[in-house]
Amino acid sequence: MKKDMIYFENYAACAAMSVDMAKAVNAFFENFDPKMLDEQMKLIHGMEHAADEKKHELFSALVKAFVTPIDRDDLMNISQSIDDVMDAMDDIIIEMNITQVKSVKPESLDFGKLIIRCCSAMAQLMEEFKDFRKSTKIKDFIIEINRLEEEGDRLYISAMKNLYATCSDPLEVMSWREIYSAFETVCDKCEDVADIVESIIIGNL
Repeated sequence: MKKDMIYFENYAACAAMSVDMAKAVNAFFENFDPKMLDEQMKLIHGMEHAADEKKHELFSALVKAFVTPIDRDDLMNISQSIDDVMDAMDDIIIEMNITQVKSVKPESLDFGKLIIRCCSAMAQLMEEFKDFRKSTKIKDFIIEINRLEEEGDRLYISAMKNLYATCSDPLEVMSWREIYSAFETVCDKCEDVADIVESIIIGNL
């Protein structure tokens, strides 16, 4: 029904915002300037706040709805998981700003590119989600997100091993451990979205 499209349109809009945010994070790492940390944190946090507003719009519609196209908990869980993606990207810049990182590590550049791919795949998934009963592409997007999450796990392990092997400053180790963890969380939360969608498809066969 037309009134049900508000949920699917909201997801697609929020997922598209996550792609923009991932690109902004990646651009900051590729053109890193420690003097821009405060400004970058304001930019990224502003994008995260805008996504929060979209989430609140969905919750407001959900509260008023008598009947929903799929289970209410599933609708809320998808929205929250997309929001968690944005929160993790916000956490990356917050951690960098708190610890006043002076330079970026090569693995962070790899992670920057990876989160763009993860968020882009999630955005494509959310575009297809409105037709989840008929879509012939949605399964491929779910598989791709799962694959990218596994790539994120491997990159995280490699980055952490290299960090402990090459860095002798305990404060720097603590900082980058949190940054890498936030990067990995972006991938994990994208996979959470894919897992919920997969569960919905199975439950509505």
